[in-house]
Amino acid sequence: MIVANIADFREAARRRLPRFLFEYMDGGSYAEVTLRKNVAELSEIALRQRVLRDVSALDLSTELFGQKLALPVALAPIGLAGLNARRGECQAVRAAEAAGIPFTLSTVSACALDEVARAARRPLWFQLYMIRDRGFMRDLLAQAAAAQCSALVFTVDMPVPGSRYRDYRTGLAGAPGMKGALWRFAQAAMRPAWAWDVGLRGRPHALGNVAPVLQGRTGIEDFFAWMRNNFDPSIGWRDLDFIRSEWTGPLIIKGVLDPEDARRAAELGADGIVVSNHGGRQLDGVLSTARALPPIAEAVGDRLTVLADGGVRSGLDVVRLLALGAKGVLLGRAWAYALAARGEAGVRQMLGLIEAEMRVALSLTGVRSVAEIDRTILAEA
Repeated sequence: MIVANIADFREAARRRLPRFLFEYMDGGSYAEVTLRKNVAELSEIALRQRVLRDVSALDLSTELFGQKLALPVALAPIGLAGLNARRGECQAVRAAEAAGIPFTLSTVSACALDEVARAARRPLWFQLYMIRDRGFMRDLLAQAAAAQCSALVFTVDMPVPGSRYRDYRTGLAGAPGMKGALWRFAQAAMRPAWAWDVGLRGRPHALGNVAPVLQGRTGIEDFFAWMRNNFDPSIGWRDLDFIRSEWTGPLIIKGVLDPEDARRAAELGADGIVVSNHGGRQLDGVLSTARALPPIAEAVGDRLTVLADGGVRSGLDVVRLLALGAKGVLLGRAWAYALAARGEAGVRQMLGLIEAEMRVALSLTGVRSVAEIDRTILAEA
């Protein structure tokens, strides 16, 4: 099929992936109200078109956490994204590097940190959850330091996993034992191209960074059981001291939706935050990113770097979030769809689309650089 935008990548991914993997990537929690609002309310932000301005020379570059970026975006951490294509996270990191932007590896990636770091020529970002087993966390942080990761993205909005009904319907999280395995096998058999290229040629599927604690258990049920049992509901602000004691690089707190929490993160010395509702996958009914971002950006000012994710389906959406107060934008499902559809080439194409769409948006709003983007490019309601 012809792919012209991220919606096309989504459809191509749906056609290629087994249903249980597509629904895991595509779905949200409960009734998916926040998931839909992330997209809808961001797309409704009106841009202010200006004319007769010299926009012959555009600069889309920026700097985040001491790193020069060709675009004000990074690839967000996506759990199990490496199953969307053969050794998928390794393909995605190469695409990100080619575009001059960071790639963020999830704690629950399919490919392990050392494998992805070997595939990269530049430092990547690493994402970490607060896990009950602090020894395991220390090991992961030591691995991130040894791999020279340039930033740590500490996700704080998942003390317990959200309820995602799609995963129950596909047998990914709701049908235990042989029944669930047979149902997933049947779904995989209906996607023979994926089954051959990823299911067989992509082995071993060791569930990357958590393989050591699974102790040889490689079933998807083992992975989800580990997740349910090892996320830490006792997490508090005090735990930043533990992270800081083990990590000396830039620290980015991901999952902030409230100005008071943003101010607290700034007070405790975080280098950045990500305004995020986990892509609508945690607490359904919370604010969309487009609505949550402006008061947070106003509350913290320049005390830390504000990033955002959620609902981004075009370069226009990136510009909208920058205008609402973000200094950079994390792309989540956009790169996961592209990876599933066409592998590394798909992610490269998707990032090319984002860049091209951003150039049009800057040109027609009359600004020449990312540094000039602010609320003045938004039209009054």
